Amino acid sequence: MAALIERSLKGAAFALAKNDRNKARRVIESDEQINRKERDIETLCIKLLLQQQPVARDLRAISAALKMITDMERIGDQTADICEIVLMVNSPLDDGDAGHLPQLAEATTGLVSGAISALIEGDLQLAHAVIEGDDKVDHLFMTVRSELIELIQKGEYDSETAIDRLMIAKYFERIGDHAQNIAEWVEYSLTGYYKGEVLG
Repeated sequence: MAALIERSLKGAAFALAKNDRNKARRVIESDEQINRKERDIETLCIKLLLQQQPVARDLRAISAALKMITDMERIGDQTADICEIVLMVNSPLDDGDAGHLPQLAEATTGLVSGAISALIEGDLQLAHAVIEGDDKVDHLFMTVRSELIELIQKGEYDSETAIDRLMIAKYFERIGDHAQNIAEWVEYSLTGYYKGEVLG
C-alpha cells in the first residue's frame, strides 16, 4: 500500500508538471487499488487483534498500522484529486508562472517517501526528520498562496486558474500532514510514545 501511494504521488506530480493527461488518468484509476489495500489490511489487523490478542510492541504495531492506512488512503484520494484538476486545465506546471508550486510538490513527495522509508526500515531518526520537515511544506504552501494572491491583484492571472493552483497546493499541503501523521505512528510503534505522550 505504501508503494502504491508513493507511486501515485510521483505520478500526480509528473502529470501536473507536464500536463500529462494519460498519467493523470492512470493515477485516478489506481486509487481503487489503494482503497482495496486499506480494506484488506484493516481486516487482517482486526483478525490479529481478535485471534492473537497481541500485547506490548505487537499491539502497538497493529494499532499504528490501523492508523497509518487511514492516512495512506487519504494520500491516495488527494493525489487523485490533483489529477482530476490536471484533466480540467490545459496549462502545464512548468509554464513559467507557477512560482513555488513545483518546490511544494517536490518537498511533499520527499516527505511521503521519507515516511514510507521510516515505516519499512523502522528508522526512528528518519521518522523525526519527516515530522520536522512538514514545517517546510507548510511554509511553501503559504508562499504559493501569497504568490497567487499577488498575481491576481496585479491582474496577471485569471482567478479560475489561480483557484485551481491553490487547490492543488492545498492538496499537497494536506498530503504533507498525512506523511507527518504516518511518521508519528511509526514513532509510536517503535517507542510507545505518540506526540510526546506514553500510550502503552
